[in-house]
Amino acid sequence: MSSTPPSVVQIAEISGEARRVTRAEGLRFQIADEITRGLLAPGTTLDETALAARFGVSRTPVREAIRELTASGLVESRPHRGAVVARPSAERLRAMFDVMAELEALCAGLSALNMTPAERRRLEALHIDMADLMRQGDFVGYREANETFHTSIYDGSHNDYLEEITLGTRVRLSPFRRAQFHALGRLALSHTEHDLVVTAILRGDRQGAANAMRSHIAIVHDAYEQFAQTI
Repeated sequence: MSSTPPSVVQIAEISGEARRVTRAEGLRFQIADEITRGLLAPGTTLDETALAARFGVSRTPVREAIRELTASGLVESRPHRGAVVARPSAERLRAMFDVMAELEALCAGLSALNMTPAERRRLEALHIDMADLMRQGDFVGYREANETFHTSIYDGSHNDYLEEITLGTRVRLSPFRRAQFHALGRLALSHTEHDLVVTAILRGDRQGAANAMRSHIAIVHDAYEQFAQTI
């Protein structure tokens, strides 16, 4: 681990703004990536002490990362027996994505109505920046910009409660949403799907934005399933 201050780890810089994550979130990303790519097989024990030593951190962020991965269904915590790698069932994962699609569709629809002119300009600028990342094949940069893109749409709904529950659901699905970018040609397809969402929001088309976002999240789920079949 680098000498970055222990409270945060800088992982990307998009459109001039540094995105920072906690150590627990960084660990969650790393462990989730290893699980979804098949590097950590189901049934593998996740020893807090060993993971802390490997990443050069205390056991506290490791424990927090494991707790969040348990909520995603990637880890099973057993009382007095520790945590092991798991996989949510196909039915459970589809149910999670179905809820995510409806929440994000609602956010997109409300953003089409409620975004301020400045917010619309920032969303459009980010979308253009992401086109450059896509053309460069910048997998990591695009993936991090994608989180900013979706968060901007949650913010644009101007509904704090909706934003809260949508972010909470995204945390649970984050490992699968990040893994789906490994699917062949996914960056270009993702940007095309985003274009439909952005165009509808900029037009103030509530139903069009909701439909485009709902379709996008359904395709994200399908892309993850496609990737999962290759590991």
